[in-house]
Amino acid sequence: MKYTQIKHTELNASNIIMGNMRLTQLSLTEIEQLIRTALDEGINFFDHADIYGQGRCEELFAEAIQMSPSIRDKMILQSKCGIKGQENYFDFSKEHILDSVDGILKRLNTDYLDLLLLHRPDPLMEPAEVAEAFEKLHSSGKVKHFGVSNHNPAQIELLQKYTPHKLVVNQIQFSIAHTPMIDAGIALNMNIDQAINRDSSILEYSRLHDITLQAWSPFQNGFFAGPFLGDLENFLELNKVIDEIAANYDVTNTAIATAWISRHPANIQVVLGTTNPQRLKDACKSTDIKLTRKEWYDIYKAAGNIVP
Repeated sequence: MKYTQIKHTELNASNIIMGNMRLTQLSLTEIEQLIRTALDEGINFFDHADIYGQGRCEELFAEAIQMSPSIRDKMILQSKCGIKGQENYFDFSKEHILDSVDGILKRLNTDYLDLLLLHRPDPLMEPAEVAEAFEKLHSSGKVKHFGVSNHNPAQIELLQKYTPHKLVVNQIQFSIAHTPMIDAGIALNMNIDQAINRDSSILEYSRLHDITLQAWSPFQNGFFAGPFLGDLENFLELNKVIDEIAANYDVTNTAIATAWISRHPANIQVVLGTTNPQRLKDACKSTDIKLTRKEWYDIYKAAGNIVP
C-alpha cells in the first residue's frame, strides 16, 4: 500500500480509502470481513457520512468491528455532514454541524474524527457561522481537521477566509469515465464540448493550495449511471484497452481503473465503495503499478476523449 501525507496534518493516509456508503446491504459478519480485509491490505482510511443509511452505516461499522481504542488507533476516520437526507436540502448552520458531529461520534463509538468534511455546498452558508462550529469542534477535541466535498475553488476560498483551520481535503467525483477535472485543460481554447470548464479548475487549485483530492465513484460512469468496467455496450473500446493493460500487469481491470487515478501526480486518494472483499483486494494491487504516460493517455482516449 502507498501512503500519502495529507498536507498541513499529521495524517499518513493510505492511497486507497474504504468508503462505507453501502454497508446496510451487508450482514455484520460481512461488514467485519470487509473491514478486516481493508486493514490487512494496508488501508487505514475509512470514509463515512451521516447521510449514508441515515446514520445506520456508521453504527454498523462500529458494531461490526467492535470499535475499541486499540482498533480506533489503527484508523483514520472521516465523516461528512451538511445534507438533510430525508428532507432533501443542505444545512451548514452552526447548530446542524455541531449536532451532526455529536451523532457521528456516538454512532462510530469514538471520541473524535480525524477529518470532518462539509458534504455538498450550501448556497445559504454563513461562513462565519461555519467557522464558529469548526472552532468549537476543534477546541473540544471532537474534530482534528476539516475539509469539504464537491466544492469549487471560490466556495473553498469563501469559507477559508473566515476560518483559521486549513481546509485540507476536497472529495470530488473522478473516474476514467468522468473526467471534467482534466478535460478542459487538455482541450484548452478549442471550440468543442470537452473544452468547457465545468469545475473552475479545481484540480490545479487544489495542487496550488495543498488540498488533497479524494476521488469518489472511481468506477462509475457519470452521476450514478452505472459502472463502466464490463459495460461493453457503452464502453467497448475502453474496456478493451483496460483489459489489455491489465493482462500485461497480471492484474484485474479494477486495479487498472484505480491505478489510472493514482497515476496523476496530485496524489489523489481513491474512495472505494465496493462491498466485495475480493474487488477491494484487486483495487489494492494498483498501488504496485505506475502506468506509463502512453498507457494513461491510451486509456483516456479510449474513454472517448480528445488529445489534440
